[in-house]
Amino acid sequence: MQKIKLSRPNERTPLVREIYTADPSAHVFNGKIYIYPSHDFAHDCPDDDNGDQYIMQDYHVLSMDSLDSECIDNGLALSEDDVPWVKNQMWAPDCVCKNGRYYLVFPAKDYNGQFHIGVAVSDSPVGPFKPQENFIKGSYSIDPAVLVDDDGHTYCYYGGLWGGQLEMWQSGSFDPNAHRPEGDEPALGPMFAEFNDEMDAFITEPKHLQILDENGEPLKAGDEDRRYFEGPWMHKFNGKYYLSYSTGTTHYLCYAEGEKPDGPFTYKGRIMEPVLGWTTHHSIVKIGDDWYLFYHDCELSGGVTHERCVKYTKLNIHEDGTIDTIIPYEFER
Repeated sequence: MQKIKLSRPNERTPLVREIYTADPSAHVFNGKIYIYPSHDFAHDCPDDDNGDQYIMQDYHVLSMDSLDSECIDNGLALSEDDVPWVKNQMWAPDCVCKNGRYYLVFPAKDYNGQFHIGVAVSDSPVGPFKPQENFIKGSYSIDPAVLVDDDGHTYCYYGGLWGGQLEMWQSGSFDPNAHRPEGDEPALGPMFAEFNDEMDAFITEPKHLQILDENGEPLKAGDEDRRYFEGPWMHKFNGKYYLSYSTGTTHYLCYAEGEKPDGPFTYKGRIMEPVLGWTTHHSIVKIGDDWYLFYHDCELSGGVTHERCVKYTKLNIHEDGTIDTIIPYEFER
C-alpha cells in the first residue's frame, strides 16, 4: 500500500491538499488518529438538490501520530469496483473497531439507484477493506455514524434528506415521490438501529429518532435552523448521549442531548456557524484531554461545493455538556 506524506497540518487548515476530501469521521485507535473521509472528484457537473455532483468513487484513510504531526494519506482503502452491489456514489463513511478488527461502514447507491449501507472489514485501521457480499438488510439512505457504547452494544445512526432519500422510505418501501414533511409537520429525524456483534446485520428494526424543542415538542419540518437534515454523529459525555447533525439548507451544525442512545433528544444549540460551501459534515472525538471537531469546507476549491477539504478545530465542551459555538473563520487565542 502506497503511503503519501502530506504537509504538516494546523488547526483550521486543510489536512489534505493533494486530493479533495469531505465528511470526516475521526477516531483514536491504539493512540493514533485516523480520519475516514469521503473522496471528492473534480468535474464540471452542475449542482442540484439530488446531489448528483457528488460522484465519490472510493475511500482513502488519513492518519496522524498526533495533531502536530504529518498527515498521511494511506492510499486506496476501498473502491466501488470492489463492492458487488454498488453502482456509484460512495458517500460519507465511518469506521469502528470491534473484536480487534476494523469495520468501514459506508453508504452507496445500488443498481436500482437506491442508497443502502454496507460494511467492509480489515485487520488494519487503514485497510484495504474487504466488503461484505451485500448491503445491510433493512438499511437505506446515507451518512452512517457508528457508536460502540461502553457496554459493547453497537448503534448505527444514519439518514439524509433530499438526495439522501430519507423521506422516500416513510412508507417502509422506496417511493421517490413521497411527500416531504414541511411547515408545521414534524420533522424527520435520523434513523437508529443496533448492529449485531459480527457487524453484518441489524438486530433491531430501524426507527426514526425524535429531536424535541425546549417544550418537549418535536421540531417542525419548517424549523430549518434546528431540524435534522443529514450527517448525524454521536458522542458521549458524562454518561449522556449527544446527537449532532447538519441542518443542511441553513448550513448549521447543531446538537441535542439524550439520556439513552435512542433518545428522545432535546435540542441544545449550535456547534458551528456556516462554512464556505453548501453545508458541512463533521465528527467529534476526544484526543488526549481535549475534544476536537473535524469538519470540511470548500477553501481549496474557492467554494466549489463538490471539491472540499477536511479540517479540525478544538471544541469547548463544558461540564454540563453544553458546547461553545464555533465561528469557523474567527479564532480565539
